[in-house]
Amino acid sequence: MKKIVITGGAGFIGSHVVRRFVNQYPDYQIFNLDALTYAGNLENIADIEKAPNYTFIKGDITDAPFIDALFAEHQFDGVLHLAAESHVDRSITDPLAFVKTNVIGTVNLLNAAKAIWNGNYEGKRFYHISTDEVYGSLGAEGLFTETTAYDPNSPYSASKASSDHFVRAYGETYGLPYVLTNCSNNYGPFHFPEKLIPLFINNIIHNKPLPVYGDGKYTRDWLFVEDHAVAIDLVFHEGTNHDTYNIGGFNEWQNIDLVKLLCKIMDEKLGRAAGTSEQLISYVKDRPGHDLRYAIDANKINKELGWKPSVTFEQGLERTINWYLENQTWLNNVTSGAYASYYEKQYS
Repeated sequence: MKKIVITGGAGFIGSHVVRRFVNQYPDYQIFNLDALTYAGNLENIADIEKAPNYTFIKGDITDAPFIDALFAEHQFDGVLHLAAESHVDRSITDPLAFVKTNVIGTVNLLNAAKAIWNGNYEGKRFYHISTDEVYGSLGAEGLFTETTAYDPNSPYSASKASSDHFVRAYGETYGLPYVLTNCSNNYGPFHFPEKLIPLFINNIIHNKPLPVYGDGKYTRDWLFVEDHAVAIDLVFHEGTNHDTYNIGGFNEWQNIDLVKLLCKIMDEKLGRAAGTSEQLISYVKDRPGHDLRYAIDANKINKELGWKPSVTFEQGLERTINWYLENQTWLNNVTSGAYASYYEKQYS
């Protein structure tokens, strides 16, 4: 039985990846390693916690002796590394936390994998999941490709760029078999409400302000998280070693247009008069180092592995909104902090 460890598997993207691997590969033993910081929530994966091929391990990737011992004990065949500090605003406030988790934590995992595989790389793979923010900012035209030069502008993107470089360096220096992906903004169920879409859904429900940075014309490419999980599955199993794939939704939106669409759908869902939620929009001072535009060219993964998004943005956004409206207990637990008690109840 192949043993796979997925780091950050109680977080937003990680929970979707863990669920997919547990359900799609009953012949794999899936280990979910998560430190359960504020964005890690075991309620995200409550539906699979009793699966016979699933094991949860609470632990921190910045703890090198713990990681070394864990890898030595279980002799993992594959690593899917999603654990990361990922919020740009938080990185501006506390950059060192991002260095510790995103850089040192990644190197700890690389060292542990290198030690247990010891040059015997047959059937082994280290998969590092990264972000399009490492490429910096685009102008009005053009797309990020796998060969775009790195130009990070925030402590978050700098920490992810550094971790990407370390993964590639271990591939070149030690022959470590890796694949690496850089994805655009994800959205969908189980997203912690510090990010734009779940934050604004929650604020609209409670008639709170919708703070939009600057003039609202910052542009992002949006990717439905379940489509991302499918892409990760494909890259892990069929991607070429020592290669990089960009994963995007072919789906650019200016922030203000996205917010207005979100307001429109929410008004319809909540039975409010058209334009009600738009009145909650407030423009706030821009954050430092705010990149103007990100846009991913995902043609490589489409041509080589046959992946493409399965939903339009409008379809995915409506599914996302429906999920939050149908799971307001989850949303209330997360925003109140009550979700932290779930771990104590289930695993104390």
